[in-house]
Order: sequence, then C-alpha cells, then structure tokens
Amino acid sequence: MSIESTEAVVQKPDQKKPQRRQLSDRAIVNLFIWPALILLIAMNVFPLFYSLYLGFTDYSAITRQQPQWVAFENFSKILNDELLWKYFATTGRFALLSVGLQTIVGFSLAMLVNHKFKGSGLLTTLILIPMMISPVVVGLFWKLMYNPTFGFFNLLIGYTKFLFLAFFAASLFAAYFLIKRYISKKKIYLLITGILFGVLGVVGFLAYFSDYSLFGFLSGFFNPSTAPDMLASRFAGTPVPGMALWAVVIVDVWMWSPFVMLLVLSGLKAIPDYLYEAAAIDRASSWFQFWRITLPQVAPLLLIAILFRTIEAFKAFDLVMGMTGGGPGDQTELISVNLYRQAFLGQWRTGRASALAYIILIIIIAVSNLYIRYLNQMKGED
Repeated sequence: MSIESTEAVVQKPDQKKPQRRQLSDRAIVNLFIWPALILLIAMNVFPLFYSLYLGFTDYSAITRQQPQWVAFENFSKILNDELLWKYFATTGRFALLSVGLQTIVGFSLAMLVNHKFKGSGLLTTLILIPMMISPVVVGLFWKLMYNPTFGFFNLLIGYTKFLFLAFFAASLFAAYFLIKRYISKKKIYLLITGILFGVLGVVGFLAYFSDYSLFGFLSGFFNPSTAPDMLASRFAGTPVPGMALWAVVIVDVWMWSPFVMLLVLSGLKAIPDYLYEAAAIDRASSWFQFWRITLPQVAPLLLIAILFRTIEAFKAFDLVMGMTGGGPGDQTELISVNLYRQAFLGQWRTGRASALAYIILIIIIAVSNLYIRYLNQMKGED
C-alpha cells in the first residue's frame, strides 16, 4: 500500500460544526418594542375608540343591556343643554384666571431667581415644592387653611394691617431714595415716582393711626362669625358669588406657577450674554432690553408653558373635587367635574358622558391648535 493511499485513508474532509442561529438586530428591536406596543394599544387605543362608539349609543355601565345605537342624539342634547354651557363658561373663567395669573407670577419668579444671589438655589428649590405635591393633598390642606374657624388664611388677612404699615414705611423709604436719585441724575420720572410713593406713605400712615375704616374692616377677619368662608362663598353671613372659584384659582396659581417659572427660567439661561452687552454699549435702558431681548427670546417657551397649563386647566378635576366638590351650588362646577357626575355619581349615563368627553377633547385640540399655530408663526418671524 502506497504512502499516498494511506494519507488518503487517514485524512478526512473537515466536518462543519453546527452553529447556533443568532437574532438579528431588527429582531431584537421588535422583541422589545412589540410587547410594549401591544400593551399600549390594549390600555389606551382600544378604550379611546370604544368610548367613541359609546358616545353614539344609549348605554349605562351598571345595566345588563347592550348599547343601543342613537347616532348623534347624545351630542345634540349636550350642545343644546344650557346648564352644560354654563359649566363650560365656568371652566373658561377658571382657565383664563388661573393661567393668566400663573403666567405673571411664574415669569416674575423666573426673573427673580435668574439673578445669582446668596441662597438663590435654595429659594428655587423651595419655590418648586408645591408642584411636587399631589393635587388631592394640596386641595385637602388648603381646604383646612380656608376654614373660617381654625384655618389661618383669614388670620393672615387679619394681620394684613401690619403688612400695610410695613408697606407704607417702605413707600416713604422708596420716596426718599428716588428723590435723592433725582437730585443726582436729574430724571423727571424719578421725581414723579418719588412723590407718588411719598404721598402713598403719608396717606397710609395717617389712615393707620387715625383708625381708618379699612383696618376696622380687616380686624373683622379675626372673628369666625364675620370672617369670609371662601369655599362657601360667604362673607359675614352674606353670599358672595364667585368667591369659591377665586379660592380654587388662588390654590391652582400657588401650585403651578413654579412650572411656568421653570420653563421661563430655562429660556432666560439660554439667552446669550453678548446681546445684553451690545445693548449696554448702545446705552439701551433696562426696559428696552426687556422688551427687545428678554421677552422675544423667552416667548416660545413661555407660550409652551401657557399651552400646557391651558390644557390642564380644562381638565382640572382632582383639585376642585378635593376642595369644593363643585360647590357651593354649582359655582365651581367645572366641565370635568360634571363629566364625572354624569359618568359615575349616581347617574351612570355612560354614553352621554363619553360624548361629553369627546366634545371636551375637540375643544382642547382646537385651543391647542391656535397656540401651536401662533408659536409656528413666531418662529417663522424669527
């Protein structure tokens, strides 16, 4: 047997080892995405379309009857219900007051904390605390604060006469400072402002020490029988319409002004310093810099904050339910509160409530579209 034949017998062809199939990158991506996507569809998309279907039916969730198709009957009844339009008007007033005040207060706070000073970081953190608390909890402890018997909100108002005294003293100091500045700067607006502050301080001190009726009025806040009951819309036993709505607005402003401040502050931090330096070289006044530099640069973020807060104001529910429950009467009956009543509280008109929910959704989308269109126009001008 030759050497060649022996080697041919000994040598065998290479046997391929079995390889495991590996998942492609695309398969791994689908493996992570599809379970979450299916859960999202099951929890959100399906109820969205099912509630739209129920809006065209006569259906109650506590009955065993199947939904009966009534087409646009629910929508027609809602749009022709004067009481519901009253609740829409109340919601509009609440949104206008709360969002307007939040914009003013939030912008002012952002301008304050934007300047670095000792303790500015701690102050910013303290301002953000109300936004971190649950609205139900906020509504509960403000409800206790508004109590005319043991709440200290009226007590603080009763002590306002001492705050007036401090304000009048500060007015006199401001008048002295402005007139002194006028002597050196010779600016007429400094003289006029100083005189106004001086008159305010003198009149205030005379009113305070002469027991002016204003302070006698404020002293009545100490007495629970004459103190205002904000959530009951009563003052000294007399009904005052709208007081409860203002009480809710005050709490909403206290809670969400930090949100506006946060967005505006991020815009203020993004403004380049060279813009202010160039304006200072051109001897531009602080007022001119605010209107021509600060406000235009911050306006897009400010408008986004207003958009978010407007949407949330139309959906406001937990804070109102925690404080007034829609009362007294229907003074704080926002449309979302009435939606809850129709859907659950003894009525269980599921079909009508679903139709109302979609009407609210359409209104919110329309208002949001106006904001977004204006924001796009603003960006186009820039």
